[in-house]
Amino acid sequence: MNSYPVELLAQLAPVMFVAGLDAPAQAPSAPSTPQAAAISLADNTEKVQISTRPQDPFITLTLRLRDALQAQRRAAIWQPEKAKTFQVILVDKDVSFPPRKLVPPDDPQYTSSHSPLSPLTPSSPLHPDGIIAPIWIRKHTTLLPSVFVSFMRLYEYPPHTPRSPLDAPDPDREREREQEERRRDTELSAEIAHRKKSTNERGIKLTVVLMASRKVLDDPSLDTRLTYIRRQSGLDSRAALFVLSPVSQSELGDFVQSLQQALYEPALDYYTSHSKRVRRKRNRHASHQVPAYPNPLSPLGNTARPLRPEGWTVRYEYKMACFAEFRGEDEVALKHYQDAYETLVIMFGSPVILPPRTKRWAEAKVLADCINVKITKLYLYNNEHALALSHHITHMRKFGDFSRGWGIGEDTFEYWSSMARQHRILAELLEQGTRSTLVIPVHVPVVTSSALANASEKGISLAARGALPGLELDAMRSLGINPSQALQHPGYYYYMAARCTEVRRARFLATLEIEESQGVGSTSPGFANEKKVEHLVIILELYTKAYELFKKYAATSSQDRGLGRLPLWIAYRIAQTYYESGKFDMAVRFFERIAKTYRREQWGSMLKPLLTTWYACAQQLGDMELSVKLLIERLGYDEGMEDADLEGLQDDLLAIFKSTVPSSPDEVLVIDHSESQPIFDTSVVFWSPEVKINEPAAFQLTLTAPSNTKIDSLPFKSLEIQFSEGVEPITFTHVNDDSATKLSVRRIDLGDVATREQRTVEANLRWSEGSSVVFTGMISSSIPRTMIITQLRFLMVDGAWKIEIPLDPCRTRSALPPPARWLAAAEPPRFIPVKREEFSSVRVLYPPHSTVISLSHQSPAYLNEEYPITVEITNSDAKELDITMDVLLQPTEIDYAVNTITLDNEQSSAMIKGVVVGRLAPGASVVKTLYLLNTGAIGDRMIDISVQSRSTASASQSENDDDTVSSPGVLDVTDVLRTVSIPTVDPFNFKTNVVYRRPLRQQPGLGDLRTFDKEYWDDADGGEAFISSVFKCEGPWNVKIESFILRKMDHEGAKLLESSIAEGTADDVVSSEYLPGDEFADVCRVSIASGGNRDAGSLPIPGPGEYLITWRRILPDEKHGSTSTSVFPLPSLHPPVDDLVAILDVAPRAKLHQPIPLTLSIRNRHPSRSANVFVQLETDPADAFVVAGLRTGRVPMLLPGGEEKLAWNLIPVECGYVKVPRIRVTNRRSSGNAGGTDAGIDNEGVPVKIVDTRIEQRPGVPITSVQDEDVESENAQPIEESRIASILVLP
Repeated sequence: MNSYPVELLAQLAPVMFVAGLDAPAQAPSAPSTPQAAAISLADNTEKVQISTRPQDPFITLTLRLRDALQAQRRAAIWQPEKAKTFQVILVDKDVSFPPRKLVPPDDPQYTSSHSPLSPLTPSSPLHPDGIIAPIWIRKHTTLLPSVFVSFMRLYEYPPHTPRSPLDAPDPDREREREQEERRRDTELSAEIAHRKKSTNERGIKLTVVLMASRKVLDDPSLDTRLTYIRRQSGLDSRAALFVLSPVSQSELGDFVQSLQQALYEPALDYYTSHSKRVRRKRNRHASHQVPAYPNPLSPLGNTARPLRPEGWTVRYEYKMACFAEFRGEDEVALKHYQDAYETLVIMFGSPVILPPRTKRWAEAKVLADCINVKITKLYLYNNEHALALSHHITHMRKFGDFSRGWGIGEDTFEYWSSMARQHRILAELLEQGTRSTLVIPVHVPVVTSSALANASEKGISLAARGALPGLELDAMRSLGINPSQALQHPGYYYYMAARCTEVRRARFLATLEIEESQGVGSTSPGFANEKKVEHLVIILELYTKAYELFKKYAATSSQDRGLGRLPLWIAYRIAQTYYESGKFDMAVRFFERIAKTYRREQWGSMLKPLLTTWYACAQQLGDMELSVKLLIERLGYDEGMEDADLEGLQDDLLAIFKSTVPSSPDEVLVIDHSESQPIFDTSVVFWSPEVKINEPAAFQLTLTAPSNTKIDSLPFKSLEIQFSEGVEPITFTHVNDDSATKLSVRRIDLGDVATREQRTVEANLRWSEGSSVVFTGMISSSIPRTMIITQLRFLMVDGAWKIEIPLDPCRTRSALPPPARWLAAAEPPRFIPVKREEFSSVRVLYPPHSTVISLSHQSPAYLNEEYPITVEITNSDAKELDITMDVLLQPTEIDYAVNTITLDNEQSSAMIKGVVVGRLAPGASVVKTLYLLNTGAIGDRMIDISVQSRSTASASQSENDDDTVSSPGVLDVTDVLRTVSIPTVDPFNFKTNVVYRRPLRQQPGLGDLRTFDKEYWDDADGGEAFISSVFKCEGPWNVKIESFILRKMDHEGAKLLESSIAEGTADDVVSSEYLPGDEFADVCRVSIASGGNRDAGSLPIPGPGEYLITWRRILPDEKHGSTSTSVFPLPSLHPPVDDLVAILDVAPRAKLHQPIPLTLSIRNRHPSRSANVFVQLETDPADAFVVAGLRTGRVPMLLPGGEEKLAWNLIPVECGYVKVPRIRVTNRRSSGNAGGTDAGIDNEGVPVKIVDTRIEQRPGVPITSVQDEDVESENAQPIEESRIASILVLP
């Protein structure tokens, strides 16, 4: 930005003149002699010590005010803050303002005269057709303020101290004080009025700050004095007069802030009035007619021409933009700057308006560039990065097109100088912005196009997508970004400026060459100045700035937090520039750092030109060792290079050997190619991936020369092949053999190389272009290890030069390594492809041990049984083995299955690891028994048995030999795995049948106190349940049942009354041997308590006991297995409930003519409803009974829980099975019946079911919410409860 006037680029802010804060007098100037200096220093020290003691508070206040005001705002190009602050300028009290016009206001020509800077004024630097000058901006930023603040001292009468506090005030002295204060205030008012007159002429706000002590602030007459001063001086009533006393630094800052806040609005009014005045002038000039200009080629073309209306439009629009910028209205300023820029572009488009290569043309170009910077900066203030960059690129493109019309095209240095300047000014603007508030955008899409497509497939409309923050916009941006709108960090534009400067230098050198060759100088007016420009210095400066910025942004944005590719490229351009400027040592430093990364990341295409320039620098510096290293390294990069360069590499290297001597002749120069591309393509292939101990492994080592580079004359003296530890290297010495050199593929047989002595073999170590040498041999080892070829070492000797080149045995120069091949025949060459991944090494392993594992078990296994599995391990090997065993119980997908394994007192539900079996001599065997316990559910169980055998001899050897590799892959260990599947079945099939019966005993009444006893068992609703259990032997094996018991587990819901087997004792009938299919059973009676089981969906009642069966498997050899116990819980109970029921109780047998009782119990078990019951005994002449009792009647009202009994006597008159007389019970209570009245009684009524206790058998309520999964239950078949059984009458 230094090439442009700073006034046209700086951020404009309201200007405030501050007067009356003159700095205190400085110390006297330095004396001319040392003696005088010493005396002066002593005097000054004494004065300073004296002056620091009685410090004047107003001097301190003045100094603090100067610092506080000047620190408010500094003139800068980038200032986006919109705080109400001023650009403060300290001036003298008598400062004068520049005149508006050349003549004074009282001159008759004042109205027709113009400003001294107007193009219409002959003495103006813009006369006659200038647009705007930087001095106009300087006038409004340094010579004309918007606010004038004058600091003045308020007069204070000298204080008078009375001799006694009791003395009365002196009237004469008070009168004298008032007169003196009035006189001084009048003088102060006159001074203020004089300054007020000058500021009023220019519309400038005048503010006076009176500095007074705190004593004056407490004086009651202060307000009167201030009112007098304001009226006499003509100050405004608002923000025109302030009083300030010496205060602290923090309070002073608050005062300065409040002063600016109060004066900011008058400052805006000042610049607004200027804008209105300029707008009126613009409108007046726009209405004028455009005068015709003479043809510039005519003789009249050199006459002075006035400024056209387009120029006046640019002038006025620019002024209004500046005044809007003074006011802080960035949007208004941007609009005026854009209008000025567009009109200025129109002027450039016509060579009649702005003839090229003239003074006004150059001034307009500077103005256009500065307006472009202003527009770009205002866009950036508003975070409109795309618009800012787009406008800047458009500006460069437009003026690039203009330059071609002006004869300044791409083939001129002036064009590229302008392009470099534009890139640099944008970079400097962005760099200043990033130091403040500007944030460079990151061009990474948030939502991809696939996400947008998925949203479209799901039917999300654009309106709905708009509800998601940034989905549609970011998705569309991800489809592509316009480079002209993607703002980069400033380093990018510094880099572009450097590239343009390089082209500028190239164009200048071409022009200079034409001048020197043809003797004709360039007609360009800037050619002489261009000769003074140090282009390389500028290029280095720009590249250096770009490099630093790229490093900064690459370190904060890249994922690996390291340098990116472009910073290294810029560093390479810096090195190239150093090379072109003759600073070869600096270029070499950069090349060394850059080459490390390029080698490590294998950027061969970028490393080739670097090595070429680096070698040229080494030649210029005379560093022969570096030259040799670079030449040998360049031999490996033969692809993509010119044939002439490739042929010259070997010749240059041989020339250095012949003509120079190394700096250290006795030392061997080692050239490390570990990261760069090697000279030879090397490959190692082993025929087998694994071999046994002392078994030879065949290998081939292939060295292929580059196909485009000649190395047939390189003086290779020897080649050393180094193997892994335990094998001595082989050294090949060179012998001349012209016939062997001509072969494309040569084969050298090494034989068996597994010896402890170093061997030396003679061979031809010369390679023609693209030829290969294959070294074949056999290698073996007596211990387990991984054998590889570790390194190749070439020794090159010529004269005093000794160069050692270590190579990796498996390296290629191509990006994709060629497939591994095995040379089967040399003449003609025939290769066999090796199709495996690890082909460059061979593993030497122990031979596997011979162990036999046999498993025996009696399948299937029973649930809840410790199932034995016999594992027999036999050592069939010829050496003693140490055996360990692991057992893994694989997880099962069977629900509720819990399995455990037990081996040698170790128990686990998953894995038992490292069970020591012991040492087995050859032919010995050992037996281990593994127990598997399965519970929960039937199904298959999987067990993995792993047996590891290790030679005892190798174990003792590894303890004594530290060099033996102890990795698992080379230990003398053999692992044998066996997997067994154990089917598991249930030993017994358990089925139950449950029937329910109502209680027959008399139920207690509602008021019976026994029901409130804790020990009272209420089974009125529950009744009794009869559970029949049947056990069937399901398994294929015989079992021995040792005990079969029913264990009571009574609880509050049910209790066990009796069972067909005695509790806790073994039943001799059950305890016996059972075959598959045998069955045994038990019947038990359970009493069920009344509870909240009226709802069919309620939880069932758990069974009050469980069966325990202790049994043992009978093995095929008539032996019994381990004792096992199976548990079978009683089924859950869910008894049905009644509402209103009649229970009939009568004897099943009778004798002829002997009466028998018949009882009918009517129970109301409904929890809330009473019953109105009618009973009718219907007799028939055909009946076999004579009935004595009630025929028809009404039972008293049955309340909830109530019970009534009716009795009859029956006298049988016939023998055989006879029916009981028919009894009919009805409930005639309707919903409207209340209080036992007959109102609402249904004549028919609702029949009530009669239950015969002799044949009662009812199923339970169906269980819907909870199922009993452990017991297979069979509900009893329902019997029609209204049916009455017959009575057997005997004679």
